[in-house]
Amino acid sequence: MKITLRRVDLNEADLLLNIRQQTFFDAFASKNDPAHMQAYAKEAFTIANTIAELSNPESEIYFALADNEVAGYLKLNFNNAQTEQQGNDALELERIYVLEKFQGQKVGKYLMDYAINKAMETGKKFIWLGVWEHNEKALAFYQSKGFVVFGSHPFKLGADNQLDLLMKKDLI
Repeated sequence: MKITLRRVDLNEADLLLNIRQQTFFDAFASKNDPAHMQAYAKEAFTIANTIAELSNPESEIYFALADNEVAGYLKLNFNNAQTEQQGNDALELERIYVLEKFQGQKVGKYLMDYAINKAMETGKKFIWLGVWEHNEKALAFYQSKGFVVFGSHPFKLGADNQLDLLMKKDLI
């Protein structure tokens, strides 16, 4: 299987929205109340906010392609686009998701390696992300890539107050 990456184009907003929602539900629906998932989805997964994200000049969104089929996606935030300001020396990896049928096939590794390389190429001192404290699979993956916990912040899933751990990898 050949994995490639390409930037998501604005005319692919519908496809990105579908992938965003599918991967989010695949990752979290089994561990959360359906009512909270639906309430979150109603606000988070709209075509308007998908277009806004694609239009932000300080964000980059990429599809991972496995033999030319969309297998996952990645969202990077630079400078003021970061969801929590960590300064211009930081790059936020806001989202990294792989469709279930492609998990275990190195797509996530490919996306992560790209993000880390992009941070280094753009002179960032560190790359950071937020991850749900109960997402053991993701936590283990990030730790295997050299990320360490440096803080936390609340995440509201519908009416459910959750906690995301903030993790970073120093690049210098």
